[in-house]
Amino acid sequence: MTQPKVCITTLEFPPDVGGVGESVARIANLLQAIGYDVHVAVFHSKQRKADGYYRSDCSTTEQNGIQVQRLTPASRSNAPILQDYRSEIYFQLKQLHQQHQFDLFHAFFINETGFITTLLAKEAGIPIINSVRGSDLHKHVFSPKQHGQVSWILASSDWVTFVSRDLQRRGQVLVPALKNKSTAFWNSIQPVEFSGLSKPPLADRLNGLVIGSVGRFRDKKGLEYLLDACTEIKQTIPLTLLLVGDFAERERPYWEAAIRDSGMADNTVVTGMIPRTEGMAYLTYMDIYAIPSLHDGCPNALLEAMLASRAIVGTDVDAIGEILDHNYNGLVVSPGSSTELKAAILTLAKSPELRHWLGQTAKATAHQKLAPAIEQQNWAKVYQQVLPQSVTVLAS
Repeated sequence: MTQPKVCITTLEFPPDVGGVGESVARIANLLQAIGYDVHVAVFHSKQRKADGYYRSDCSTTEQNGIQVQRLTPASRSNAPILQDYRSEIYFQLKQLHQQHQFDLFHAFFINETGFITTLLAKEAGIPIINSVRGSDLHKHVFSPKQHGQVSWILASSDWVTFVSRDLQRRGQVLVPALKNKSTAFWNSIQPVEFSGLSKPPLADRLNGLVIGSVGRFRDKKGLEYLLDACTEIKQTIPLTLLLVGDFAERERPYWEAAIRDSGMADNTVVTGMIPRTEGMAYLTYMDIYAIPSLHDGCPNALLEAMLASRAIVGTDVDAIGEILDHNYNGLVVSPGSSTELKAAILTLAKSPELRHWLGQTAKATAHQKLAPAIEQQNWAKVYQQVLPQSVTVLAS
C-alpha cells in the first residue's frame, strides 16, 4: 500500500514565528510517524508589502522529511487587489494538487486558509479537514464580511477539529451539523530539559517576585488586568513583571502607554521577539506564570510553563480552563477580573510551598495528559474517520 498523501495548508511554518506554525510542524511530524506522506503548503492570507515586482514562485524544501512548499504570488502592482492575490494562491495550490495528487487536504485556521483549501478540495472531490485554532472563531467570526464564509467552511468540511470544547460549542452553534463531524482535543508538548538551557540575557534585571507571561501580547491576552494586579501588589511586595515576547505591532503604542500610565515601567521587562529556546529559558526565572487571556485556544506557552513546573494563574477560558484544575495544578480565575488575578497572585506570593506543589502537579499533568502520543492517537482517529478505507493507514 502506498503512503496516503496529505496536504496541510497554513499561514506559517517554522522558521516563521507563531504558535500555529509550531503546532503544524508538530502535527505534521506526528502524522509522518504513523505512515502519512505529509506536504505543507505555506501561504499568507493577505498581500504583504512587496519589495519591487516579481513573478509567482513556489519554493520547496524538506524539513525533517516533510515537504514544505512556500507559495508566493506575483507582485505586479503597487496597489494589489486582495481577491486577485487569493485567486493566485488558489491556482498555485491547485497546481500542487495536480502534481502530487493528494488524498486529503487539511487546513489550519478556518478563515482564508480554510476557504481556499476547502474550495479546492470540494471541487476536486478530496476529503477536507479544517482545524480551528482560536482567533478564527473567537474574533474573525464577528466580521460581517467573514461570517458567511466561516459558516460555509464549517458546513462543507468532512471533519472539523477544535483545540478546546469552548471553541467546539461555538462551532456547533454556527453549524449544528458539526455535532456529528467534529472533535475537540488539546495540543501536546514534547518534554524539555530546562537544565540544559543557557542563562537568558536579561536574567540579571529580574528582581523581587518575578511574575511572567509569554506570547505576542495583544487584545486577547488580558494584559490590562495583569498590569492592574501587579500595580497594586508592588505597593507591598517588590516584583518584576517579565513579558517574554513582544506587542502586536499595531497595538504597540497602546501597550507601551498602558505600562507607563500604570506606574509599572520600572518594574517591567519586555524581551522582544526571541528564539523559542531562549524564551523557555526565562520560564525557570519566573516565580509565578500568569496567563490572563480573554480567549486563547490552546496556547503552547501554557504547556511549556507546565513542563517547567511553574505555579500558574490562568483564566477559565478555552483549553486554559480545561487543562488547569483549580488548587490542583494551578489557580483558575475569571477572565477580565483584576481583583481575582491579584488575589491569586498574592496567595502564591505568600506561599513558596504552594507554588512548588502546584508546579509539580502541573508538570505531571503535562507528562500524563499532554503527551505527543495522545495527540497522535487523536489525529489518527480523525484521519481514519475521513479518508477512504482504501488509503487509510493503521496507527502504530
